[in-house]
Order: sequence, then structure tokens, then C-alpha cells
Amino acid sequence: MFVYFLRRLALIPLTLFGIMAVNFLFVQLAPGGPVEQVISKLQSGAGNSLGRISATGSGEGGMQMASLNKQDYAVRSKYRGAQGLDPALIKELEVQFGFDKPLYVRFFSMMKNYLCLDFGNSFYRDVPVIRLIREKMSVSVSLGVWTTLIIYLISIPLGIFKAVHDGSKFDVFSSWVIVVGYAIPSFLFAMLLIVLFCGGRYFDWFPLRGLFSENWDQLNTLDKIKDYFWHLAMPVSAMVIGGFAGLTMLTKNSFMEEISKQYVLTAKAKGLDRMSVLYAHVFRNAMLIVLAGFPAVLVSMLFTGSVLIEVIFSLDGLGLLGFEAVMTRDYPVIFGTLYIFGLIGLVLNLLSDMTYHWVDPRIDFGARHE
Repeated sequence: MFVYFLRRLALIPLTLFGIMAVNFLFVQLAPGGPVEQVISKLQSGAGNSLGRISATGSGEGGMQMASLNKQDYAVRSKYRGAQGLDPALIKELEVQFGFDKPLYVRFFSMMKNYLCLDFGNSFYRDVPVIRLIREKMSVSVSLGVWTTLIIYLISIPLGIFKAVHDGSKFDVFSSWVIVVGYAIPSFLFAMLLIVLFCGGRYFDWFPLRGLFSENWDQLNTLDKIKDYFWHLAMPVSAMVIGGFAGLTMLTKNSFMEEISKQYVLTAKAKGLDRMSVLYAHVFRNAMLIVLAGFPAVLVSMLFTGSVLIEVIFSLDGLGLLGFEAVMTRDYPVIFGTLYIFGLIGLVLNLLSDMTYHWVDPRIDFGARHE
């Protein structure tokens, strides 16, 4: 198993390199890059947009070049909407964004910097990308951790109760509820919660935006805790509703499988009562597969489930940061967050495999490769 761990650990850099290479290529092929974004603003009269670009060129020089868009230059360009602009202006923009270099040079230069966690500066915010990631990480971690804990607190007791009362009216009814929760995406539940409880149509009990109130700094410690969970209530509820279904059914099926095994029948034949058999023998074995999947569930909540929720509730986390970066083609932020997401996801997936082996030594992934 140790050899398998080392092999998986060595594959993380290669896998991450492949993820970055594929996404880098697709992003470069997508229309509407940073140069085209600035050209669009220039054509619409927003010439001062160049002053907000943080790149190799100076802001003052960019403003001087921006004035050239008022002249009538009929030039052909590889950028859509660049007709009528001075070719020198287009060249200046390419230099500022680093597009004057070949594609492979830009990629390997980027990966070399990323090895040192140097993600450069955002094109439009004029701050280091690593600082943006640190500032937004707390919001995404809050959503992911609390959602995962609540999902486990709901799913495990519910799955056990369904397994013990398999075929009952409660089991059938709860199964229908689980199917509905699994079928409807979490962002639709979020919209429903906004309409019902966030002042959308009926009640105005919970805030619609942000993770803290405007007077956060003036609150005492207890009020800060209350305010924090008050803002988290609706986003976490939306993520939990759409996320507990799979784990509940996994818990039920795991318990059903253990209950039907011979050692359970033997324990009952020895005179042990039902609850003793369930919690002294079945619970320990059935929970192995459920608890071992905790890292995988956390990964899904951190990196997939929270993106749309952050956008809907205007939570300033990594999901919203990545969404805005894609919309504005802020390449340093896009690739910086992708690198962090990919690295954390690969590490947690490895920890998930290790957890399976730790809770049940009979599970040996390494044996399959020997």
C-alpha cells in the first residue's frame, strides 16, 4: 500500500500538468480574450479601461495609445472588432497581456511560476492572484465544510433508520423525498429559498447577499457568530438539499448488506437484542465505506456544489471569483484558481483512498497493481 501511495503521489504533478495543459489550450481557443475585451471597450468609447490593466505596459502609456482609437484606421487584424484601430495599439495590447509570445512559451512560463505559487496579478484588479485566492478561500471553505458536516449528520441517521425499517411507509415516503432532492439541482432549490424566505415574494427572514452584515465590525463575539450562521443558513440549506440523497442511500444499502450477513444471524441466535446487534456489530462494519468517502464528498462540495450557490447569493468566494474571471477573461485568475482547485482535489482524492485502507485494511489498492 505504501508503494501505491508513493505512485499516486508522484502522479499528482503529471495529472495537474495535464489538467492545466488541456484547459490552457481550450481557453486560448475560446473567442473574446482579454485583448478583444479591451478592444470592445475602446470601440464603445470606454478608452479609460486601459488604465485599469495591470500588466507590463504602463497605465499612462496605455492611455496615450487608447486615444488612437478615435482615428480612422482601416486595418485588418486577427482580433474581432479591431477594424479601425491603429495596429500599434493592438501590438501594445498584446505586449501588455503577454500575447506577443508563442503559445507554448506562455504555457511553460506560467507553469514554472505556478510551481513557486506565483500566479501573477489579475488583469483588471491590479492585485496578486494569490491574495485574491486567500481572501476568497474562507467563504468557499465555510460553505463546503458546514454543508458536508450537515449532510453526514442527516444522511447517516436517516440511512440507518431506513435500513432498519426497510419497506415501511416511512421508507417509501423518504425515498420519494430523496429522489426529488437528487433530481432537482441545488441552484433551483436556492432560487426557491430566495422566493420563500429571502424577500423574493413571501417572507423576508434571511439575507439575500453576502456572508456578513454591514455592521459586522461593530458586533460583539456572540452577535458575530449569530450573524455568520444567519447568512449561511440559506446557501448551506440549498446545497444540503441537493447533496444528502446519495449518501443516505449509500448508508442504507451498506447497512442492508451487513444486516443480511451470517454473523448478524449468529449474534441474534445467541440471544443478543436487536439494538445491541445493530450498534455493536453492524454499525462499525457498515460505516467503514460511508466514513471513508468523507474526503470525496468534501471535494464535491468545495469545488462543484458551491459555484452556482456563491453566484446566486453573491457570496464572495472562489466560485464567484472564478465565474467573474471567466466572464471577463481574466486569465491569471482563471488558471490560478484552476491550479489550486486541481491540486487540492487530487490531494483529497488520494487521502480518500488512504482513508478507505485505514478504516478497512482489507481494502488494498496497491495489490491490484502488483
